[in-house]
Amino acid sequence: MIKNILLVLLLLKCSLGFAETIRTNVLVVGGGASGVAAAIQSARSKVKTMLVEQGPWLGGSMTSGGMCILEGNRNIASGIYAEFRKHIRDFYQSRLGFDTTQNAPLIFEPATGASILKKMADTVKNLTIKLNTPFVSVKKDGTGWEVTVMQAGKPITIKTELLVDATQLGDVAAGAGVLQTAGFDSRADTKETLAPENATNQIQDISYLAILKNFGKTANRTIPQPDGYNAAQYACLKNTDIKKLLAAAALPNDKYLIKWSDCGNQYSVTADDLKPDHREATFQKARLRCLGLIYYLQTELGYKNLGLANDFATADHLPYIPFIRENLRSAGLVRMVLDDIYTPYNRQSKLYRTSIAVGDALPGQHYSVAGVPQINYPPFPGYSIPLGAVVAKDQENLLLTEKALSVTHLVNGSITYPSVQMALGQGVGATAAYCIFFETTTKNLRPRVIQGEILDHKGMLMPFADIKTTDRDYRAIQQVGTTGMLQGIQKANGAAAQVLFLPDSAVYTAEVKPLMNELYARAFLWFNKEKPGEYFTVANLLSYISEMTLRDPKNLQLETQKAWKSYYHFRTTFNLNHPVTRREFAVLANNFINPFGRKVDLSGRIVN
Repeated sequence: MIKNILLVLLLLKCSLGFAETIRTNVLVVGGGASGVAAAIQSARSKVKTMLVEQGPWLGGSMTSGGMCILEGNRNIASGIYAEFRKHIRDFYQSRLGFDTTQNAPLIFEPATGASILKKMADTVKNLTIKLNTPFVSVKKDGTGWEVTVMQAGKPITIKTELLVDATQLGDVAAGAGVLQTAGFDSRADTKETLAPENATNQIQDISYLAILKNFGKTANRTIPQPDGYNAAQYACLKNTDIKKLLAAAALPNDKYLIKWSDCGNQYSVTADDLKPDHREATFQKARLRCLGLIYYLQTELGYKNLGLANDFATADHLPYIPFIRENLRSAGLVRMVLDDIYTPYNRQSKLYRTSIAVGDALPGQHYSVAGVPQINYPPFPGYSIPLGAVVAKDQENLLLTEKALSVTHLVNGSITYPSVQMALGQGVGATAAYCIFFETTTKNLRPRVIQGEILDHKGMLMPFADIKTTDRDYRAIQQVGTTGMLQGIQKANGAAAQVLFLPDSAVYTAEVKPLMNELYARAFLWFNKEKPGEYFTVANLLSYISEMTLRDPKNLQLETQKAWKSYYHFRTTFNLNHPVTRREFAVLANNFINPFGRKVDLSGRIVN
């Protein structure tokens, strides 16, 4: 009898132990902008996916951190970010004063953003979301990973084939032993002309943001004086136009986002301050810094009617997490540098050819301590984010997002912006799904296959601000753009520079000749024979296509002429002697010679 009881207890114990282990194909740790997009895309690509998030909301910095005014990527919104943006605009479009201009900054209340992300995720098959589930540890399990998390106070083991670090601070990469660095890189290290001569460990300030609400002229919503309050810390605000600051940060429902620099709510840190052992104390100091700003605003500047809104279920109504701009950056298969943004076509490596997302956020320089190098960025263009920057070096099947990306300090200032991260997350999700679908690992990535999946889901690879995802020829232009055969043109406008495709411009022979020669051995002979002029004509293009595909030139010409308006919907009149436009070239080249179909490696070199 006793033996039977012991056997039952043993079986029960084994059963309970087994129940505490969960298996999934892809595990995303962290439900921030990149994490939620990665999980949604992985699941939409028909792969069993799980996302664990330590807090109660999805969205990370832009919801739980209160960073709810997003300017980045508004001119190049695509894929999951465009979907999120549309849901936000649909929700608020009937509200008086809400800007529905196509490229207006995206403005929303944090709780609304979190709710919309949750609804988006809940509609996706193959996706399991676990909120209030902190990450504890990670260890290698063959080619996969074993991750421990806490749920309802109990440890749970999750075994996964592919792991995505979407934590705010790169905790998974750190736990996995990935080589990491922080602060300013030296010029000698990165070869960036704008980098300082010497490296430092100074990273951008963190900020506890605040959502204030106007409770009416006669209201008094003054908070208790915070511990350690020092009015002198905020004295520079006496010479500031507070009404202008508030107007620039207005949210729906008489609310305001408080994210003020200089003597506002920024708090200076180094990477050491954000280590797990120091993190709680650092966050508390940053929290008090923000509360002190609110108290100063109410008592010294007379805005007693502005009180903390009830958006967050915290004791002081500040966000669940601080807004963190930077931390440890990981070593990836490639490292993205400033030249990949400013001169992507002129480098030996062609990382833009491996793009999995785009960004255009202006790089931040948020430092409240003296002596930090201030970088004089030239007008900052839109850019492509290379696949190799999200793949951990020496750690198979680990993908990186948020602050852990393999980029330099000077690139980090833009690429960790929330809307850029949401675009990037979609690319990371497609990469994760690729590994599972093809039963391979991150050692065997094929950029063109991954890019095709991203385009299938309306993502963007090249930051062409003048070609929207709704354009009839969007895919053809994106695919030809990633080859470099037709390059984007940077057009500066103040501190930014849009990258344009200019679809109606004529094609110059000099711009397309290098790649046309690289793609086909016979192209050199064709150019010597045909000797096209300064402008590449329709006749030149059809002749090249005929030569490379061995199609009958007369039949090709007649077929193209017939389809010119009826199928391709080109606006020009078919004329063999006219210079071909960039749109016409992209569509016809993509259709007949498919340069996108040529394999590339992670450095962007064409693989023969």
